Amino acid sequence: MLKSSFFIALLALAGVIILFFYNSSSDLVYVDVNKLLDGYDRTEVERAKFEEKAKQLQANVDSLIANWQQELQTYEKDRASMSQKEIELKQELLSSKQQQIGNYQQAIQKQIQEEDQKATQTVINDINDYIKEYGKQNNHKIIFGASGSGNIMYADEATDLTEEVLEGLNKEYQGN
Repeated sequence: MLKSSFFIALLALAGVIILFFYNSSSDLVYVDVNKLLDGYDRTEVERAKFEEKAKQLQANVDSLIANWQQELQTYEKDRASMSQKEIELKQELLSSKQQQIGNYQQAIQKQIQEEDQKATQTVINDINDYIKEYGKQNNHKIIFGASGSGNIMYADEATDLTEEVLEGLNKEYQGN
């Protein structure tokens, strides 16, 4: 009798342990954040919008620089026929314009950087919102984000939801 009770208790304990590990394996899963960012359709769309905007902003700067260089060449060509006072005034004007262009260029670089961060954050917010809903719908307690920087050093491939999440994320973005 004692042996059969011990055997039943051992079977029950084994069952609890198996259930614990079975449930834990589906509760703790991860996605590869870099693969999601690279594979998400909206990433490419936002990147293209950003690059077009950055190109336009840089074209404005390039145009100002070209105009300044043209003005400098004209000054150098006409310098011999100018009075000392005209030379000083023109040099001062050219120097002032050069400084203004430099300040404008710095402001544009800052704006480009902000636009890049804004575009990236838009994509990250989409991914985070989708993963949150996905986790709730699929009863996951935790979904880790692996980014290659050491936050997850090893995980069984069976716990990798990246492809499944990426497929759903793209379908949602495309309106399917």
